[in-house]
Amino acid sequence: MIRYAILFVALFTLPLKAEVPIQEVTSPGGLKAWLVEEHSIPFVALEIRFRGGAVLDEPGKEGATNLMAGLLEEGAADMDSRAFAEAKEEVATSIGFDIYDDMITVSTRYLTENADRSLDLLRAALIEPTFDQPSIDRVRGQVLASLNSRRTDPDAIAGDAMSSAAYGDHPYGRHIGGTVDSVTGLTRDDIVTAFRNAIAKDRAYIAAVGDITAEELGAVMDRVLGDMPAEGAPFPDAVPFGADPGVSVTPFDTPQSVARFGQPGMSIDDPDFFAAFILNTIMGGSGFESRLMQEVREKRGLTYGIGTYLIDSDYSEAYMGSFSSQNGRMAEAVAVVQDEWRKMAEDGVTQEELDAAKLYLTGSYPLRFDGNSNIANILASMQMDGYSIDYPATRNDKIEAVTLEEANRVAGEFFQPENLRFVVVGQPEGLEPTVN
Repeated sequence: MIRYAILFVALFTLPLKAEVPIQEVTSPGGLKAWLVEEHSIPFVALEIRFRGGAVLDEPGKEGATNLMAGLLEEGAADMDSRAFAEAKEEVATSIGFDIYDDMITVSTRYLTENADRSLDLLRAALIEPTFDQPSIDRVRGQVLASLNSRRTDPDAIAGDAMSSAAYGDHPYGRHIGGTVDSVTGLTRDDIVTAFRNAIAKDRAYIAAVGDITAEELGAVMDRVLGDMPAEGAPFPDAVPFGADPGVSVTPFDTPQSVARFGQPGMSIDDPDFFAAFILNTIMGGSGFESRLMQEVREKRGLTYGIGTYLIDSDYSEAYMGSFSSQNGRMAEAVAVVQDEWRKMAEDGVTQEELDAAKLYLTGSYPLRFDGNSNIANILASMQMDGYSIDYPATRNDKIEAVTLEEANRVAGEFFQPENLRFVVVGQPEGLEPTVN
């Protein structure tokens, strides 16, 4: 176990350039993966992602996929939850599952000398989960506790209110964990259905980094996923960001209000995406140097922090932001954000701002490739997003190619102050709601 701990600290680090030597591997069974070989440390990071997460929940079964994902390491094959945990510990293997709207992630880390036993455990979790009733009841209790906690969390309330305003009855309009009522009513059959809907070969994306060859990875893919169903459930339809512009207020007894704001976004496939990416960095994506941090926090002290982010989901695009402010100052903070949105649309950015944003984005990108696990995550994300295998080597060139003229054209087209929606939770003084 000591050796295991040391290895996880001493993951290899690539030079500070994003020219990662990626190989595309096809298994004998036809599965594809991206691989970065690094044999200096006997350790492998294996990342598997399945497209379609909580969006696959069937009507009335909201939260089923989330509950299912929480049960995947709670017993498999002939092992109950304790036996499975002990087996992982015995071979110093980490297997973790997580769920989002659009995907389920499977992260496995193992020592080369324990590869066979580690991969057997991974296969068991993905092919033969037991979903025994005691585990279902225990994990359901944890989910229900979390759902009950969200009822008194203004951040969660604001997030749910924005999702509902933007997406209505679409799966994006609901929380991935479902509701107390829907989760309480889930049966084992519902969980098995969610498993069959989500875990299938036709939606798997695989990346591996570490002490493994292309031939070995091909065999691993067929060994772990070969007996998996070929296809899962259909994916939902696309949906536009549909929140009505204006301000809505959800009353909540708290001295500090929480705000979410947003407008329609932009797909990463759009030719203007890199310009919008840079503009977001300038507006609210670069910490203390962003316009919103300077105007809302530094100059006026209206918030501790504020940020914006582009969201390119599988079935919609949005441009969102969030901040908190004292009830007595929330109205002023909202007005400042609205004003900055208008200034960006009308006046664009300066050459100095553009150069600083480029320097920040190009300089920070190679630092993300700092270990097996991080690189495996990036490779899996690249595949899901449809990037080419040479993207790490060309990404910074795309950023550098954006001109001031292009950035300001996109600013005028992309920033939509007339369509900006604010969802505020709290007791903001002087902030009159304009939409429900």
